[in-house]
Amino acid sequence: MIRFFNTLSGKLEPFKPIVEGEVKLYTCGPTVYDFAHIGNFRAYIFEDLLKRFLIFKGYKVTHVMNITDVDDKTIKGANAEKVELQEFTKKYTDAFFEDIQKLYIAKADYYPRATDHIPDMIMIIKGLLEKGYAYKKNGSVYFNISKFPNYGRLSKIDLKELRPGKRIESDEYDKESANDFALWKDKKEGEPFWETEVGPGRPGWHIECSAMSSKYLGQTFDIHCGGVDNIFPHHENEIAQSEAFFGKKFVNYWLHCRHLIVDGEKMSKSKGNFYTLRDLLAKNIDTYGLRFLLLSTHYRKMLNFTFEALEQANSSLKRINDFLYELRNRQFEEGENKDILRLVDEANKKFIAGLDDDLNISIALRALFEMIRKANTLISQGKVRKKDAERLISSVRSFDTVLAVLPEEEEEALSSEIMEKIEEREKARADKNYKLADQIRKELLKKGVILEDTKDGVRWKIVKNKK
Repeated sequence: MIRFFNTLSGKLEPFKPIVEGEVKLYTCGPTVYDFAHIGNFRAYIFEDLLKRFLIFKGYKVTHVMNITDVDDKTIKGANAEKVELQEFTKKYTDAFFEDIQKLYIAKADYYPRATDHIPDMIMIIKGLLEKGYAYKKNGSVYFNISKFPNYGRLSKIDLKELRPGKRIESDEYDKESANDFALWKDKKEGEPFWETEVGPGRPGWHIECSAMSSKYLGQTFDIHCGGVDNIFPHHENEIAQSEAFFGKKFVNYWLHCRHLIVDGEKMSKSKGNFYTLRDLLAKNIDTYGLRFLLLSTHYRKMLNFTFEALEQANSSLKRINDFLYELRNRQFEEGENKDILRLVDEANKKFIAGLDDDLNISIALRALFEMIRKANTLISQGKVRKKDAERLISSVRSFDTVLAVLPEEEEEALSSEIMEKIEEREKARADKNYKLADQIRKELLKKGVILEDTKDGVRWKIVKNKK
């Protein structure tokens, strides 16, 4: 049985979806005012791991990830560049989709944009006004937190700090004292606005997620994810306005991942340790290695990004890929060994048990590498047969439907031109013309073909360009 640490209750809970066999999942997406940084991707990859594991376990997952394309930051950015909001946000929205593809993050079912859902927000705001949870002031509409007794349950803030009547205009605020927050902001000079039944203006940040999540997933859904920085005020405010309007529980399970730091320090442009994916690609990092690093620390633990850790992640992936290469290319005898069957079964049980326990990725990865270590020993002892190799490959590939850290299996054959080059190199080696042989090997490497010389002859593999 899957168990998750629910931020709302503050404890581990068995996971029971509202509808058996189905999961409704909402994850906070990007605010498209800049390129996403590796801290953002730490959260997105944790959410991807969660989703992939739920699918692995047989659930049908409906996944919604919002695009925040109107808020304080996007408006400020558009004004600074002197362009329309839509033109400004499109650039970073497109970049976000390019980036998640490079990190093998599975697509959500829906990516609703805030600007496409203004009528849905107005419906909720009107309802909150009618029910007495909201009030108008100077053309704006605010949520009255004193009308919602359960405010603070998620963030565990000190309820003595509640300050009804003191209004917060900005979308985000750091101080952990709760104040009435803006649902709708009055029209201002230099800001985009919409003409609506509650007056001209634009939405506050928090109302956007309540409107979009309920539209696509229903008034109550299973899981809501985000970073710990979203707990207060964003998720706290989502709960208040949603439950006040719908009159029922908003979300059953809240999962939050901790921050990423770089070289032991908070990521900051002023410190020179702030990285977008594009920054790292410019350094020719391997995107599979980056994904492995970002998912290899439990989501509720701080992750320290270093280039040394990235190298270690690449080394771990090399162990897996070398293992698969050996299984595919070594000549095994026909038959099978029951020791391998037991080994695979044991690894599968440990892998699943680890992820069942609040996505304990350390246990899951340990199960994978333990299987590889033991299987390599059996290979060296000549105890692995052809069917065993196929079973081991299948097991690793099965795990990778959750991890997504391995290249797709290469089916294409080498061209006749490449094969001629390999034969030419073999002849050069036989003639002891090692300079020519090395030159040909380097030429082929540039074309994505890696040659390995073994006692059984030359072996090759194709490496896809992942960048």
